[in-house]
Amino acid sequence: MTASRYPQELERPALVARKLRGISFSARPQPPHFAAEILPEQIQQARQELGRIVVLATQGAGGDDETRLLALLANFRPEVFPFDRRSKWRSFRELFKLILRRRPELVIMEGTGLAGGLAVLLGRLLAGVSYVISSGDAVRPFVAGQHPFLGPLFGIYERLLCRWSAGYIGWTPYLAGRALTFGAPRAITAPGWAPFPPSPERLLASRARIRKELGIAPDDLVFGLAGSLAWTRRVGYCYGLELIRSLLRTDRAGLKVVIVGDGAGRIRLEQAAGKRLGDSVLLTGRVPRDQVPDYLAVMDVASLPQSVDQVGSFRYTTKLSEYQAAGLPIITGQIPLAYDLGGPWLWRLPGKAPWDERYLQALAVVMQQISPAELKTKKEAVPRQLPEFDRPRQVERVTAFVTDLLNDRNDHVAAGDRL
Repeated sequence: MTASRYPQELERPALVARKLRGISFSARPQPPHFAAEILPEQIQQARQELGRIVVLATQGAGGDDETRLLALLANFRPEVFPFDRRSKWRSFRELFKLILRRRPELVIMEGTGLAGGLAVLLGRLLAGVSYVISSGDAVRPFVAGQHPFLGPLFGIYERLLCRWSAGYIGWTPYLAGRALTFGAPRAITAPGWAPFPPSPERLLASRARIRKELGIAPDDLVFGLAGSLAWTRRVGYCYGLELIRSLLRTDRAGLKVVIVGDGAGRIRLEQAAGKRLGDSVLLTGRVPRDQVPDYLAVMDVASLPQSVDQVGSFRYTTKLSEYQAAGLPIITGQIPLAYDLGGPWLWRLPGKAPWDERYLQALAVVMQQISPAELKTKKEAVPRQLPEFDRPRQVERVTAFVTDLLNDRNDHVAAGDRL
Protein backbone atom coordinates (compact mmCIF):
# COMPACT_ATOMS: atom_id res chain seq x y z
CA MET A 1 0.00 0.00 0.00
CA THR A 2 1.55 3.31 -1.04
CA ALA A 3 0.67 6.78 0.12
CA SER A 4 -1.54 8.60 -2.31
CA ARG A 5 -1.18 12.28 -3.18
CA TYR A 6 -4.22 14.40 -3.82
CA PRO A 7 -4.46 17.38 -6.19
CA GLN A 8 -5.19 20.77 -4.69
CA GLU A 9 -8.21 21.28 -6.98
CA LEU A 10 -10.56 18.74 -5.43
CA GLU A 11 -14.30 18.89 -5.96
CA ARG A 12 -16.37 20.45 -3.22
CA PRO A 13 -17.07 17.84 -0.52
CA ALA A 14 -20.80 18.42 -0.82
CA LEU A 15 -20.79 17.41 -4.48
CA VAL A 16 -18.76 14.29 -3.76
CA ALA A 17 -21.09 13.39 -0.93
CA ARG A 18 -24.04 13.58 -3.32
CA LYS A 19 -22.21 11.21 -5.70
CA LEU A 20 -21.68 8.64 -3.01
CA ARG A 21 -24.88 8.86 -1.02
CA GLY A 22 -26.43 5.41 -0.93
CA ILE A 23 -23.44 3.62 -2.43
CA SER A 24 -21.87 0.80 -0.42
CA PHE A 25 -18.22 -0.07 -0.99
CA SER A 26 -18.63 -3.53 0.43
CA ALA A 27 -17.66 -6.69 -1.38
CA ARG A 28 -21.27 -7.79 -1.61
CA PRO A 29 -22.86 -7.78 -5.10
CA GLN A 30 -25.11 -4.75 -5.58
CA PRO A 31 -28.56 -4.83 -7.18
CA PRO A 32 -28.55 -4.45 -10.97
CA HIS A 33 -29.80 -0.85 -10.90
CA PHE A 34 -26.56 0.26 -9.21
CA ALA A 35 -24.51 -1.04 -12.12
CA ALA A 36 -26.81 0.70 -14.59
CA GLU A 37 -26.66 4.09 -12.87
CA ILE A 38 -23.03 4.31 -11.73
CA LEU A 39 -20.10 2.70 -13.51
CA PRO A 40 -17.32 1.05 -11.46
CA GLU A 41 -14.79 3.69 -12.57
CA GLN A 42 -17.13 6.42 -11.35
CA ILE A 43 -17.38 4.73 -7.98
CA GLN A 44 -13.60 4.46 -7.82
CA GLN A 45 -13.13 8.11 -8.81
CA ALA A 46 -15.68 9.29 -6.29
CA ARG A 47 -14.12 7.09 -3.62
CA GLN A 48 -10.72 8.63 -4.24
CA GLU A 49 -12.13 12.15 -4.21
CA LEU A 50 -14.06 11.60 -1.03
CA GLY A 51 -11.53 9.39 0.69
CA ARG A 52 -9.05 12.08 1.70
CA ILE A 53 -7.91 9.98 4.64
CA VAL A 54 -4.62 10.21 6.48
CA VAL A 55 -3.63 7.15 8.50
CA LEU A 56 -0.86 6.46 11.00
CA ALA A 57 0.15 3.89 13.59
CA THR A 58 1.78 5.14 16.78
CA GLN A 59 3.63 1.82 17.02
CA GLY A 60 5.70 3.12 14.12
CA ALA A 61 5.73 3.13 10.33
CA GLY A 62 5.98 -0.26 8.67
CA GLY A 63 4.91 -2.23 11.75
CA ASP A 64 2.17 -4.79 12.27
CA ASP A 65 -0.31 -2.14 13.46
CA GLU A 66 0.10 -0.07 10.31
CA THR A 67 -0.25 -3.21 8.17
CA ARG A 68 -3.46 -4.13 9.99
CA LEU A 69 -4.95 -0.66 9.56
CA LEU A 70 -4.17 -0.51 5.85
CA ALA A 71 -5.70 -3.95 5.38
CA LEU A 72 -8.90 -2.79 7.08
CA LEU A 73 -8.95 0.22 4.74
CA ALA A 74 -8.35 -1.84 1.61
CA ASN A 75 -11.31 -0.21 -0.14
CA PHE A 76 -9.83 3.28 0.26
CA ARG A 77 -6.62 4.96 -0.80
CA PRO A 78 -5.36 6.62 2.36
CA GLU A 79 -2.26 8.73 2.68
CA VAL A 80 0.14 7.11 5.14
CA PHE A 81 1.86 9.36 7.63
CA PRO A 82 5.22 7.75 8.55
CA PHE A 83 5.10 8.00 12.33
CA ASP A 84 8.60 7.60 13.80
CA ARG A 85 8.39 6.00 17.21
CA ARG A 86 12.04 6.85 17.90
CA SER A 87 11.31 10.55 17.48
CA LYS A 88 7.77 10.88 18.77
CA TRP A 89 7.65 14.61 19.32
CA ARG A 90 9.08 15.39 15.90
CA SER A 91 6.36 13.11 14.52
CA PHE A 92 3.83 15.04 16.62
CA ARG A 93 4.93 18.34 15.05
CA GLU A 94 4.98 16.95 11.51
CA LEU A 95 1.58 15.30 11.88
CA PHE A 96 0.02 18.43 13.36
CA LYS A 97 1.45 20.56 10.53
CA LEU A 98 0.12 18.08 7.96
CA ILE A 99 -3.35 18.23 9.50
CA LEU A 100 -3.36 22.03 9.47
CA ARG A 101 -1.97 22.28 5.93
CA ARG A 102 -3.86 19.44 4.24
CA ARG A 103 -7.13 19.55 6.20
CA PRO A 104 -7.94 15.89 5.42
CA GLU A 105 -11.51 14.79 5.79
CA LEU A 106 -10.51 12.11 8.28
CA VAL A 107 -7.44 11.01 10.23
CA ILE A 108 -7.41 7.40 11.40
CA MET A 109 -4.89 6.53 14.10
CA GLU A 110 -3.98 2.99 15.12
CA GLY A 111 -2.82 3.07 18.74
CA THR A 112 -3.26 5.63 21.49
CA GLY A 113 0.28 6.95 21.89
CA LEU A 114 0.43 10.43 23.41
CA ALA A 115 2.31 12.14 20.57
CA GLY A 116 -0.13 11.01 17.91
CA GLY A 117 -3.13 11.51 20.17
CA LEU A 118 -2.26 15.12 21.01
CA ALA A 119 -1.77 15.88 17.32
CA VAL A 120 -5.20 14.60 16.32
CA LEU A 121 -6.84 16.25 19.34
CA LEU A 122 -5.33 19.64 18.45
CA GLY A 123 -6.23 19.10 14.80
CA ARG A 124 -9.82 18.49 15.84
CA LEU A 125 -10.02 21.47 18.21
CA LEU A 126 -8.09 24.03 16.11
CA ALA A 127 -8.83 22.94 12.54
CA GLY A 128 -12.03 20.93 12.84
CA VAL A 129 -10.43 17.83 11.32
CA SER A 130 -12.23 14.64 12.36
CA TYR A 131 -10.33 11.59 13.57
CA VAL A 132 -10.93 7.94 14.40
CA ILE A 133 -9.03 5.96 17.01
CA SER A 134 -8.30 2.24 16.69
CA SER A 135 -6.92 0.46 19.74
CA GLY A 136 -6.40 -2.89 21.40
CA ASP A 137 -5.88 -1.66 24.96
CA ALA A 138 -7.62 0.35 27.64
CA VAL A 139 -5.28 3.33 28.03
CA ARG A 140 -5.56 4.28 31.69
CA PRO A 141 -5.26 0.76 33.17
CA PHE A 142 -2.42 -0.13 30.80
CA VAL A 143 -0.37 2.96 31.68
CA ALA A 144 -1.21 2.69 35.39
CA GLY A 145 0.09 -0.87 35.36
CA GLN A 146 3.48 0.42 34.23
CA HIS A 147 3.53 3.82 35.96
CA PRO A 148 0.83 4.06 38.66
CA PHE A 149 1.28 7.79 39.25
CA LEU A 150 0.49 8.53 35.57
CA GLY A 151 -2.79 6.59 35.61
CA PRO A 152 -5.10 9.54 36.45
CA LEU A 153 -3.55 11.79 33.79
CA PHE A 154 -3.88 9.16 31.11
CA GLY A 155 -7.42 8.50 32.28
CA ILE A 156 -8.28 12.10 31.36
CA TYR A 157 -6.39 11.75 28.07
CA GLU A 158 -8.29 8.56 27.18
CA ARG A 159 -11.65 10.17 27.84
CA LEU A 160 -10.80 13.25 25.78
CA LEU A 161 -9.51 11.08 22.94
CA CYS A 162 -12.82 9.20 22.84
CA ARG A 163 -15.05 12.20 23.49
CA TRP A 164 -13.69 14.31 20.64
CA SER A 165 -13.34 11.49 18.13
CA ALA A 166 -15.65 10.89 15.18
CA GLY A 167 -15.58 7.16 16.00
CA TYR A 168 -13.65 4.32 17.53
CA ILE A 169 -12.46 0.97 16.16
CA GLY A 170 -12.01 -1.44 19.07
CA TRP A 171 -10.04 -4.64 18.81
CA THR A 172 -12.71 -6.16 21.07
CA PRO A 173 -16.35 -5.33 21.74
CA TYR A 174 -15.35 -4.55 25.33
CA LEU A 175 -13.06 -1.74 24.16
CA ALA A 176 -15.73 -0.45 21.78
CA GLY A 177 -18.17 -0.31 24.70
CA ARG A 178 -15.60 1.48 26.85
CA ALA A 179 -15.11 4.10 24.15
CA LEU A 180 -18.86 4.67 23.83
CA THR A 181 -19.08 5.09 27.59
CA PHE A 182 -16.35 7.74 27.38
CA GLY A 183 -18.27 9.68 24.74
CA ALA A 184 -17.21 8.29 21.36
CA PRO A 185 -20.21 8.96 19.08
CA ARG A 186 -19.80 5.71 17.12
CA ALA A 187 -17.86 2.47 17.50
CA ILE A 188 -17.16 -0.76 15.69
CA THR A 189 -15.23 -3.94 16.49
CA ALA A 190 -12.37 -5.26 14.33
CA PRO A 191 -10.37 -7.86 16.29
CA GLY A 192 -7.94 -8.79 13.52
CA TRP A 193 -7.10 -12.14 11.93
CA ALA A 194 -4.31 -14.65 11.51
CA PRO A 195 -1.99 -12.94 8.99
CA PHE A 196 -0.50 -16.19 7.68
CA PRO A 197 -3.10 -18.95 8.10
CA PRO A 198 -1.38 -22.30 7.58
CA SER A 199 -2.76 -25.23 5.63
CA PRO A 200 -3.11 -28.61 7.37
CA GLU A 201 -0.32 -29.94 5.15
CA ARG A 202 2.01 -27.12 6.17
CA LEU A 203 1.26 -27.69 9.86
CA LEU A 204 2.08 -31.40 9.63
CA ALA A 205 5.32 -30.81 7.75
CA SER A 206 6.42 -27.98 10.03
CA ARG A 207 5.62 -29.96 13.16
CA ALA A 208 7.93 -32.81 12.13
CA ARG A 209 10.71 -30.57 10.80
CA ILE A 210 10.94 -28.06 13.64
CA ARG A 211 10.44 -30.61 16.39
CA LYS A 212 13.47 -32.39 14.97
CA GLU A 213 15.45 -29.13 14.85
CA LEU A 214 14.59 -28.35 18.48
CA GLY A 215 15.24 -31.86 19.74
CA ILE A 216 11.61 -32.59 20.61
CA ALA A 217 10.43 -36.18 20.24
CA PRO A 218 7.26 -36.88 18.22
CA ASP A 219 5.40 -38.03 21.34
CA ASP A 220 6.52 -35.22 23.66
CA LEU A 221 3.80 -32.99 25.12
CA VAL A 222 4.50 -29.34 24.32
CA PHE A 223 2.96 -26.27 25.92
CA GLY A 224 3.97 -22.96 24.42
CA LEU A 225 3.27 -19.44 23.31
CA ALA A 226 4.48 -16.78 20.89
CA GLY A 227 4.78 -13.12 21.75
CA SER A 228 6.82 -10.17 22.86
CA LEU A 229 8.83 -10.98 25.99
CA ALA A 230 8.54 -7.56 27.64
CA TRP A 231 9.42 -7.57 31.34
CA THR A 232 6.88 -5.97 33.71
CA ARG A 233 8.95 -4.99 36.72
CA ARG A 234 6.01 -4.06 38.94
CA VAL A 235 4.72 -7.64 39.05
CA GLY A 236 7.91 -9.46 38.02
CA TYR A 237 6.43 -11.13 34.97
CA CYS A 238 6.67 -11.58 31.21
CA TYR A 239 4.82 -13.89 28.84
CA GLY A 240 5.93 -17.49 29.22
CA LEU A 241 7.05 -17.28 32.84
CA GLU A 242 3.86 -19.02 33.94
CA LEU A 243 4.72 -21.99 31.71
CA ILE A 244 8.21 -22.37 33.17
CA ARG A 245 7.11 -21.97 36.78
CA SER A 246 4.35 -24.53 36.33
CA LEU A 247 6.61 -26.95 34.45
CA LEU A 248 9.03 -26.94 37.39
CA ARG A 249 6.22 -28.18 39.64
CA THR A 250 5.73 -31.34 37.59
CA ASP A 251 7.67 -34.55 37.10
CA ARG A 252 6.02 -35.71 33.89
CA ALA A 253 8.43 -37.27 31.39
CA GLY A 254 8.41 -35.83 27.87
CA LEU A 255 6.87 -32.51 28.94
CA LYS A 256 8.31 -29.49 27.13
CA VAL A 257 7.78 -25.73 27.02
CA VAL A 258 8.50 -23.77 23.82
CA ILE A 259 8.49 -19.97 23.91
CA VAL A 260 8.73 -18.07 20.62
CA GLY A 261 9.76 -14.43 20.79
CA ASP A 262 12.28 -12.04 22.23
CA GLY A 263 12.56 -9.06 24.51
CA ALA A 264 13.95 -7.83 27.80
CA GLY A 265 12.20 -10.63 29.67
CA ARG A 266 14.07 -13.39 27.89
CA ILE A 267 16.98 -13.35 30.32
CA ARG A 268 14.47 -13.67 33.18
CA LEU A 269 12.99 -16.74 31.53
CA GLU A 270 16.44 -18.24 31.15
CA GLN A 271 17.13 -17.63 34.84
CA ALA A 272 13.80 -19.16 35.84
CA ALA A 273 14.42 -22.26 33.71
CA GLY A 274 17.82 -22.92 35.31
CA LYS A 275 19.12 -26.38 34.43
CA ARG A 276 16.00 -27.14 32.38
CA LEU A 277 16.97 -24.53 29.78
CA GLY A 278 17.71 -26.18 26.45
CA ASP A 279 16.22 -29.48 27.63
CA SER A 280 12.58 -29.14 28.65
CA VAL A 281 12.47 -25.33 28.29
CA LEU A 282 13.22 -24.11 24.76
CA LEU A 283 13.46 -20.43 23.86
CA THR A 284 13.60 -19.95 20.10
CA GLY A 285 14.16 -16.20 20.06
CA ARG A 286 12.58 -13.98 17.45
CA VAL A 287 11.43 -15.65 14.24
CA PRO A 288 10.19 -14.01 11.01
CA ARG A 289 6.51 -13.13 11.17
CA ASP A 290 5.52 -15.44 8.33
CA GLN A 291 7.27 -18.38 10.03
CA VAL A 292 5.41 -18.10 13.34
CA PRO A 293 2.75 -20.66 12.24
CA ASP A 294 5.53 -23.19 11.65
CA TYR A 295 6.64 -22.89 15.27
CA LEU A 296 3.07 -22.97 16.55
CA ALA A 297 2.73 -26.32 14.79
CA VAL A 298 5.30 -27.72 17.25
CA MET A 299 2.93 -27.11 20.17
CA ASP A 300 0.07 -29.14 21.56
CA VAL A 301 -1.40 -26.46 23.84
CA ALA A 302 -1.05 -22.68 23.59
CA SER A 303 -0.91 -20.39 26.60
CA LEU A 304 -2.86 -17.13 26.43
CA PRO A 305 -1.90 -15.47 29.72
CA GLN A 306 -3.94 -12.39 30.68
CA SER A 307 -4.75 -10.80 34.01
CA VAL A 308 -8.34 -10.68 35.21
CA ASP A 309 -8.45 -6.89 35.54
CA GLN A 310 -8.97 -3.78 33.42
CA VAL A 311 -5.92 -4.61 31.32
CA GLY A 312 -6.35 -8.28 30.44
CA SER A 313 -10.13 -8.40 30.60
CA PHE A 314 -10.53 -5.94 27.72
CA ARG A 315 -8.29 -7.94 25.39
CA TYR A 316 -8.56 -10.73 22.85
CA THR A 317 -4.77 -10.45 22.17
CA THR A 318 -3.32 -10.63 18.67
CA LYS A 319 -2.28 -14.27 19.10
CA LEU A 320 -5.73 -15.75 19.72
CA SER A 321 -6.62 -15.88 16.03
CA GLU A 322 -3.22 -17.38 15.19
CA TYR A 323 -3.52 -20.12 17.82
CA GLN A 324 -6.99 -20.95 16.55
CA ALA A 325 -5.77 -21.04 12.93
CA ALA A 326 -3.02 -23.45 14.00
CA GLY A 327 -5.62 -25.75 15.60
CA LEU A 328 -4.32 -25.28 19.14
CA PRO A 329 -6.39 -25.70 22.29
CA ILE A 330 -5.88 -22.67 24.53
CA ILE A 331 -5.26 -22.32 28.22
CA THR A 332 -6.08 -18.95 29.76
CA GLY A 333 -7.65 -17.23 32.74
CA GLN A 334 -11.23 -16.38 33.60
CA ILE A 335 -11.38 -13.36 31.31
CA PRO A 336 -14.41 -12.35 29.21
CA LEU A 337 -13.14 -13.84 25.94
CA ALA A 338 -12.83 -17.24 27.61
CA TYR A 339 -16.62 -17.23 28.02
CA ASP A 340 -17.66 -15.31 24.90
CA LEU A 341 -15.46 -17.18 22.41
CA GLY A 342 -14.53 -20.28 24.34
CA GLY A 343 -15.79 -23.82 24.19
CA PRO A 344 -14.57 -27.33 24.95
CA TRP A 345 -11.24 -26.43 23.26
CA LEU A 346 -10.29 -24.00 26.00
CA TRP A 347 -9.27 -24.22 29.67
CA ARG A 348 -10.22 -21.43 32.09
CA LEU A 349 -7.87 -21.36 35.05
CA PRO A 350 -8.63 -19.72 38.40
CA GLY A 351 -6.54 -16.89 39.76
CA LYS A 352 -6.33 -13.15 39.19
CA ALA A 353 -3.28 -13.26 36.93
CA PRO A 354 -0.80 -15.68 35.33
CA TRP A 355 1.62 -14.92 38.16
CA ASP A 356 -1.03 -15.76 40.77
CA GLU A 357 -0.31 -18.87 42.84
CA ARG A 358 -3.73 -20.38 42.11
CA TYR A 359 -3.20 -19.96 38.38
CA LEU A 360 0.26 -21.52 38.48
CA GLN A 361 -0.91 -24.49 40.48
CA ALA A 362 -3.90 -25.10 38.20
CA LEU A 363 -1.65 -24.92 35.14
CA ALA A 364 0.77 -27.39 36.69
CA VAL A 365 -2.10 -29.82 37.30
CA VAL A 366 -3.16 -29.63 33.63
CA MET A 367 0.43 -30.21 32.52
CA GLN A 368 0.83 -33.17 34.84
CA GLN A 369 -2.50 -34.88 34.32
CA ILE A 370 -3.77 -34.26 30.78
CA SER A 371 -4.09 -37.56 28.91
CA PRO A 372 -3.55 -38.17 25.19
CA ALA A 373 -7.26 -38.88 24.82
CA GLU A 374 -8.25 -35.61 26.50
CA LEU A 375 -5.76 -33.66 24.40
CA LYS A 376 -7.13 -35.28 21.24
CA THR A 377 -10.67 -34.28 22.23
CA LYS A 378 -9.58 -30.70 22.87
CA LYS A 379 -7.79 -30.46 19.53
CA GLU A 380 -10.76 -31.83 17.62
CA ALA A 381 -12.99 -29.22 19.25
CA VAL A 382 -10.91 -26.24 18.05
CA PRO A 383 -13.08 -24.37 15.51
CA ARG A 384 -11.58 -24.12 12.05
CA GLN A 385 -12.77 -20.53 11.71
CA LEU A 386 -14.27 -18.18 14.28
CA PRO A 387 -16.44 -15.56 12.54
CA GLU A 388 -14.96 -12.88 14.80
CA PHE A 389 -11.61 -13.30 13.02
CA ASP A 390 -12.90 -13.34 9.44
CA ARG A 391 -10.85 -10.76 7.55
CA PRO A 392 -13.24 -9.99 4.65
CA ARG A 393 -16.12 -9.39 7.07
CA GLN A 394 -14.01 -6.97 9.10
CA VAL A 395 -12.91 -5.09 5.98
CA GLU A 396 -16.52 -4.86 4.87
CA ARG A 397 -17.66 -3.52 8.24
CA VAL A 398 -14.87 -0.96 8.48
CA THR A 399 -15.53 0.16 4.90
CA ALA A 400 -19.17 0.84 5.76
CA PHE A 401 -18.19 2.54 9.03
CA VAL A 402 -15.66 4.91 7.42
CA THR A 403 -17.90 5.62 4.43
CA ASP A 404 -20.74 6.63 6.74
CA LEU A 405 -18.40 8.90 8.70
CA LEU A 406 -17.24 10.61 5.52
CA ASN A 407 -20.77 10.97 4.16
CA ASP A 408 -22.00 12.33 7.47
CA ARG A 409 -19.24 14.90 7.56
CA ASN A 410 -19.91 16.01 4.00
CA ASP A 411 -23.64 16.20 4.63
CA HIS A 412 -22.84 18.74 7.36
CA VAL A 413 -20.58 20.63 4.95
CA ALA A 414 -23.29 20.59 2.29
CA ALA A 415 -25.82 21.94 4.78
CA GLY A 416 -23.38 24.71 5.67
CA ASP A 417 -22.93 25.59 1.99
CA ARG A 418 -26.66 26.07 1.63
CA LEU A 419 -26.86 28.56 4.49
